Amino acid sequence: MPDAHEYIFLMHEVAHLMRTLFDQRARARGMTRAQWVILKRLDRTPGLSQNELASLIEVEPITVGRLIDRLEARGLVERRSDPRDRRIHRLHLTAKSKPILREITQNIVEIDKVMSSGISEKELGELAAHLKTMKANLTLDESSLKKSAG
Repeated sequence: MPDAHEYIFLMHEVAHLMRTLFDQRARARGMTRAQWVILKRLDRTPGLSQNELASLIEVEPITVGRLIDRLEARGLVERRSDPRDRRIHRLHLTAKSKPILREITQNIVEIDKVMSSGISEKELGELAAHLKTMKANLTLDESSLKKSAG
């Protein structure tokens, strides 16, 4: 009889394998997965501050600052002053980032195709729904834990 909690370990292993594949593909482009994550996040949500971005991708602001420095040096990202608060810089992609974003998206599609091989669209939809429920459950549990600790 399989372990009742095997899915927890499987989710961890799948996530690890995905990260490893993206690391390899980003490295082949002379970049890091973290830089790719930043480019995709800024493509979806332009104008974030470094602190907002750090919070979204769950790294320290100083780490985001270094990653942005490298992306800016490559001409892929630019910092623009916030018109309401001169202390804040808003992050925006440059036109030079567009081909790399297309390549990142192509890699996402390719890895998704490999991962989902043999799984029907219906099953993938059900999986996504279950994962969203798990995420919501954990988010609720995390917020209730913070409230009880505070």
